[in-house]
Amino acid sequence: MATAEATTPKDHMIRTIQDLPDDSSYEEILREMAFARMIERGLADSEADRTIGHEEMGQRIASWVK
Repeated sequence: MATAEATTPKDHMIRTIQDLPDDSSYEEILREMAFARMIERGLADSEADRTIGHEEMGQRIASWVK
C-alpha cells in the first residue's frame, strides 16, 4: 500500500501503483486505488470524530433485522 510520503493525490496514486506487482491487472489496480481511498476517508472521519462505537453499530445493525 502507499506510504505517507505522497503529498498530492497524484503522487499518492503513483506511489500506490508503483507498490503493486508489475503483473497487476487493471482490475487489481483499480481495486487497490479504491481501497486506498476508503482508508484515507476513514482516517479523515476518525480524525474529525465522525465515527461511532462498536456498541452503537451493533444496535444499528440489530434494528435492521427487526
